[in-house]
Amino acid sequence: MNDQIILDKFSERLFKLVKENNTDIKMLARILGIKSKSTIYRYMNGEMSPKITTIKYLAEYFNVNEIWLMGYDAPMERQKVESNVFPTTDVPEKVPVVGKISAGLPILATENIEGYEFAPSSQIKKGYTYFYLRVQGDSMNLKFSEGDIVLIQRQDTLENDEIGAILVDGNDATVKKYKFENGLVILEPMSTNPENTVQIYNPKKINIQIIGKVISYQGKI
Repeated sequence: MNDQIILDKFSERLFKLVKENNTDIKMLARILGIKSKSTIYRYMNGEMSPKITTIKYLAEYFNVNEIWLMGYDAPMERQKVESNVFPTTDVPEKVPVVGKISAGLPILATENIEGYEFAPSSQIKKGYTYFYLRVQGDSMNLKFSEGDIVLIQRQDTLENDEIGAILVDGNDATVKKYKFENGLVILEPMSTNPENTVQIYNPKKINIQIIGKVISYQGKI
């Protein structure tokens, strides 16, 4: 099940819960610690994906199964944990959040890690390293906004049209749509800002290092 389907299901289910319970959006935002009720509306309209911790609080507030609320095929009713066994195979896994990636410094160096968030275990494959990278700037704002975190699967290759984190000539890593054509690396922004233009590099002249592939993202609260 792809990320868009999951997001659509989450927004539909949240919308249904809010309407059926005649929920005060302003009050709900205050309970969640969210500054603006417009964020709740963005969740309900499928414009924004919340953090795992926010989904947990929403599930507790509406007394529903958080895995169901996330958009997965699971019972709506909250399930009791018996004998210390988690009731579903898709459980949250703790993943470090990296503020930025610079050349010459290990990605998961202590000074890079700004905290931890959770990712569904269905997105975590054995044999790979995962981390969240916080988005800076608006060059990908058609996909995610500044301050969002994107889940990166650590790897040194990308297929054409995949979105990845890439180091260009030793600068901080950038998140872009990747292509390799005619011996050239093409990094394409997905932005409403016309100042963000396509970048084309000859890897024989400029060092291009692929850090990993974007698997999913979480919107900031």
